[in-house]
Amino acid sequence: MFEVYRKEIEWGNRTFSFETGKIARQADGAVLARYGNTAVLCTVVINKTQRHDIDFFPLSVHYQEKTYAAGKVPGGFFKRESRPNEKETLTSRLIDRPIRPLFVNEFKNEVQVICTVLAHDLKNDPDIVAMLGTSAALCLSGAPFLGPIGAARVGYSDGQYILNPTIDTAKKSELDLVLAGTQEGLLMVESMAYELSEKVMLDAINFGHKSFQPMIDAIIELAEACAKDPMDLPETKLDIKAIRRKLEASGKAMMETAYDEPNKIKRQNKIIDAKKKAIESIDDLLEEEVANTLLKNIESDIVRSRILNTGKRIDERNTSTIRPIAAEIGLFPRLHGSALFTRGETQAMVITTLGSSHDEQIVDALEGEYREHFLLHYNFSAFSVNEVGRMGPPGRREVGHGKLAWRSLKPLLPSKEHFPYTLRVVSEITEANGSSSMATVCGASLSLMDAGVPLVRPVAGIAMGLIKKGEEFVVLSDILGDEDELGDMDLKVAGTNKGITALQMDIKITSITIEIIKIALEQAKNGRLDILNEMNKILPIAREHVSKTAPKMRSIKIPVNKIRDVIGSRGKVIREICETTGAKIDVEDDGNVKIVAVDKIALEAAHNWIYSLISEPEIGKVYDGKVVKTLDFGAFVNFFGSKDGLVHISQLTRGKRPETVSEVVKEGDKVKVKVIGFDDRGKVKLSMKIIDQDTGNDLADNIK
Repeated sequence: MFEVYRKEIEWGNRTFSFETGKIARQADGAVLARYGNTAVLCTVVINKTQRHDIDFFPLSVHYQEKTYAAGKVPGGFFKRESRPNEKETLTSRLIDRPIRPLFVNEFKNEVQVICTVLAHDLKNDPDIVAMLGTSAALCLSGAPFLGPIGAARVGYSDGQYILNPTIDTAKKSELDLVLAGTQEGLLMVESMAYELSEKVMLDAINFGHKSFQPMIDAIIELAEACAKDPMDLPETKLDIKAIRRKLEASGKAMMETAYDEPNKIKRQNKIIDAKKKAIESIDDLLEEEVANTLLKNIESDIVRSRILNTGKRIDERNTSTIRPIAAEIGLFPRLHGSALFTRGETQAMVITTLGSSHDEQIVDALEGEYREHFLLHYNFSAFSVNEVGRMGPPGRREVGHGKLAWRSLKPLLPSKEHFPYTLRVVSEITEANGSSSMATVCGASLSLMDAGVPLVRPVAGIAMGLIKKGEEFVVLSDILGDEDELGDMDLKVAGTNKGITALQMDIKITSITIEIIKIALEQAKNGRLDILNEMNKILPIAREHVSKTAPKMRSIKIPVNKIRDVIGSRGKVIREICETTGAKIDVEDDGNVKIVAVDKIALEAAHNWIYSLISEPEIGKVYDGKVVKTLDFGAFVNFFGSKDGLVHISQLTRGKRPETVSEVVKEGDKVKVKVIGFDDRGKVKLSMKIIDQDTGNDLADNIK
């Protein structure tokens, strides 16, 4: 019934297999990829009709994790998977970025890739499995795809590179690097590192590229056995060359003049006018449908040829110069930390908020639930690029840029034990003309230090570009938006003066070599150090103390056998402490107690209350107390948390013994008492008469 094709290979000390022909047979391409006991179904469907009304390739990639893959039931009320979580969004981008450049330029049919995690062995991350499964499914589908691609994860520990470390091993690694590419070169890199040198990072990339070559060979062998015939590219009756000549004749000169304008908004307006004039020369509806794509090509050729032939960039910088930098901190005194970082026409306003452990994000992942105390969110508003745009939840780009900045800063954060705050950093992009994610890194570093977060070292980021024609190429530092859009590479490098903490690379051509990446990394290092020098002029190290408006925190260690006393029956005691003092209290199983309050008074009150619950009263010590009950023979005073003691009528006041207790105190009175001993049953005996009730001074020596 099924004609099943299977290719199996030993890779990274585990078995990887591709299987097709049994599941999802109506898709144009369907591959079940397995690594260990992790399995991902990757499908490709191609719309049979070409779209002429767009100037981009309509590819959509969806990676989805089913909780049943890890033997779990979804959380929440509906008990069903809903919108994509951060991991699913980031992995969808991870798959999209290396495959998109490999579709032929003329192809405009909609393509949809869906990767479904069916099983997760909690050892092998499904993302690499999904990338390789997608590569195989595309090669089998008949799409005009210039693949296959290979992909791998690289770790680094004790001076050794690790191919596809397991999830547990990866947590101990100094490097988490994912890369993808072809036999000839690289297409995509994504990584987080603990201040590693350019050489270590370059060698890791080289190691990964060599390591995934067997996977490319395996996909080729599978495709040779069962791939569908290649699709015929749609023929067009239009004379594309003639249309381009017509557009160039009417609009190219104006576009060249527009690129003499260094100001982004003015330049964009001139380009819009030039394109309008060029379109006016087209009087055929079909020709007009391809005109926008051709105009984009003309625009690209103008920018690229200028840089390659003259070394002159749009804003007249040379290839390695960084745009002017301006930075401010402490923008809003009420906030815990803030910074405004401006580089050229790119600007990020970054705000840091300090919270308690109650503010940590609970992440329900397939690998298990965990809590994250460092959050970084990136927001990109349409006004930052002088556009009218939709308002809605963050898109994939925002999630991806935020995660890149998160990876850049995470290795430099103090340990949770040393600095127990939950950290939320929000980057609001207020201007954008290239590399807003790297502006976020720089602004976030300053904002965190402004909030008093003791970063190990400041972090800066820079975006690098590439213009390549044949064997000739130019690497560009601190690229503009147009240089990103019309160029061949977007390489983002973040780090300190000691090394790299994050690396992200996307290639828009079929691939680039290790040699080009080496040149780009060295040039990026020089630019990063220049940016750090400018940042250090503003704030070289973190402030000594957190903001006055930040919550106050204190940690104490209590005996494990006293935890019940602090919490009380069904949480009664701890609720009372929180409600009375206004503090938040978190008691951990090992006896660590974290107290968070809005001010020092509430913090001290909660701390003293907890301390009284776990300690015993000391003979001879004076305490503040409250009369809770009066009897004929004395008054009971609550003086040490939940502890009560008896002030005998003879110990109420100096001089003549009172006839009744009520002559001196009544219920609710606040008094000062001294512990004078314990009775035969261990009950506390207190005295008021030997304490000055106004000052709390001990008068014992003056009383006869």
